[in-house]
Amino acid sequence: MSSIEATDMPKEASPSVVAQNETMLATLPFSDTRDFDDAARGFLGTIENATITNPQGRTVWSLEPYGFLSAEQAPPTVNPSLWRQSRLNMQHGLFEVVPGVYQVRGLDIANMTLIEGDSGVIVVDTLTAIEGARAALELYFRHRGARPVAAVIFTHTHTDHWGGARGVLEEDALATGRVPIIAPNLFMEHAVSENIIAGPAMLRRAQYQFGPLLAKGARGQVDCGLGKSIAAGAVALLRPTDLIMATGDTRVIDGVEFEFQMAPNSEAPAEMHFFIPRYKVLNLAENCTHNFHNLLPFRGADVRDALAWSKYLNEALRLWGGKAEAMCGQHHWPVWGRERIDTMIREQRDLYKFAHDQTIRLMNHGLTAAEIAETIQLPKSLEGAWHGRGYYGHIRHNVKAIYQKYLGWYDANPVNLDPLPPVEQGRKYVEYMGGADAILARARKDFDKGEFRFVAQALGHLVFAEPDNAAARALLADTLEQLGYAAESSTWRNAYLFGAQELRQGMPKVPPRPPMPRETLAALRTEQLWDVLGIRLNGPKAEGKRIVLNWSFSDTGETFALNLENSALTYTEGVQAEDADASFTLARSTLDEVIAKLTSFPEAVAAGKVKLAGNPMRLAELMGLMDEFPRMFEIVEPKRAVVT
Repeated sequence: MSSIEATDMPKEASPSVVAQNETMLATLPFSDTRDFDDAARGFLGTIENATITNPQGRTVWSLEPYGFLSAEQAPPTVNPSLWRQSRLNMQHGLFEVVPGVYQVRGLDIANMTLIEGDSGVIVVDTLTAIEGARAALELYFRHRGARPVAAVIFTHTHTDHWGGARGVLEEDALATGRVPIIAPNLFMEHAVSENIIAGPAMLRRAQYQFGPLLAKGARGQVDCGLGKSIAAGAVALLRPTDLIMATGDTRVIDGVEFEFQMAPNSEAPAEMHFFIPRYKVLNLAENCTHNFHNLLPFRGADVRDALAWSKYLNEALRLWGGKAEAMCGQHHWPVWGRERIDTMIREQRDLYKFAHDQTIRLMNHGLTAAEIAETIQLPKSLEGAWHGRGYYGHIRHNVKAIYQKYLGWYDANPVNLDPLPPVEQGRKYVEYMGGADAILARARKDFDKGEFRFVAQALGHLVFAEPDNAAARALLADTLEQLGYAAESSTWRNAYLFGAQELRQGMPKVPPRPPMPRETLAALRTEQLWDVLGIRLNGPKAEGKRIVLNWSFSDTGETFALNLENSALTYTEGVQAEDADASFTLARSTLDEVIAKLTSFPEAVAAGKVKLAGNPMRLAELMGLMDEFPRMFEIVEPKRAVVT
């Protein structure tokens, strides 16, 4: 088959990629199988194929499609190091860490940790989906006996650690607040900013990071580094009732003492660790897992602080080094034995410190982010540590994140200060290179030589200049595919292969984004609701308009004046504007129902749930200025729709 034959189907690995993967197989210590022993240790039972369905019978999680990973030897189309990690992440079920501490692994990308107290069980992180969390808790009950949930702990702000909380808490527990929900300080602020305000763009970009729309298989999605994939069930955000404020804070929960360590701006902007003296178990959340983590995920986020991350691990060693007999995280499998635990923490500490310090050193020699990525090389002691491999993050993009954190996107070369946007840039490159045919002829030769990185750049310009050029799309897809087959990082592989798929097949057809769940809306402070509304305001449409609306919430006692002028939506708490166009009095819960589309504003007015004064059509006018964000938008080709 010609390498540029237009096809929707994935192709074979090229000879150059086969050679790269064989070199890696000969380089790394594949004879070390301790991780496989640890990943299987303490197994108590599981759900067949880890399959979970929702009440409508739709499968929201299953490992059955990954059955191809039963083969020990990696196929030519998968980096052998990534194949190893993918097989380790196939372990699923309930596992005993130590008597009294258990983990459910493999029912989501993240883990649920269950800690037995005097009369109940403390649930640490509740997975992504309500269905998965419920199934995980039922699996625990099946093997350990039913007992009440004594508390829920969120270790940090990422959705796969709190989205399923509604699945472990009954309605009366939520209504009465009798079960504490414990989280690190500023949890709600960062959970909202990272997952809701930037959510629409982030969810689309996450398709490239996690590859959920790729076929599972040796030429498709095999893993996400941290686990297999993201669960597809229902998600709801619950507001914590108890915040951990400082390192050294303790809580006694159902008779069990917890010692907490704060780790803000590490893997998440709000994150914490804890040690349980009763069980001699240390939990470092997501800051000491079996891979080099992301300092800036492809989906987007605040750049993570590698220096702080390293310091938190060093502090954890100082606090609990030599004390813990088991260490578990909220991804991957535990580690046992004081010496092995301390060694892993030290190596992870030094991994982030090395990446930070050497990036800054090279940066201060004048190297740009791209040049640093080409130059930096991990020391052999870290290069050979399996838990330091870049399955999720990778040294080549983590150093770029560190550079961005300190110096931003601009490399100080004025050539790069204000470049043309991609479409205009692409057209000029094509013109300079002598046209599409000349580019394709050169690209084919370089493809055959395995020079995929530059071929991708050159063809990227051609596709943006001529998005309907079938030969350009086909060859760029083939090129990205080969880069994916060679990638050790799961996120790199997923991004390359999903880009290839979209070039061949177009954007996948997906259902519209569902409304935000009422539980999530109820967890948001009213100010956060107004912030979410503000980012939807279409500035050009709002040009020259002024609208003032008073809001009074009968159940919370809050009052707000919402103000539109200068194409910006602002609000003031605790006041009512004298010149308001309209005023509304209602329960905050009614507003939540309207936003969740459980009712409409006119229906709420007709039902007597809203009292109004003034001209209510001004609210309709304001809402008419709001954008609806598309679930999908072009990434590897130009935008088809004009956005203003």
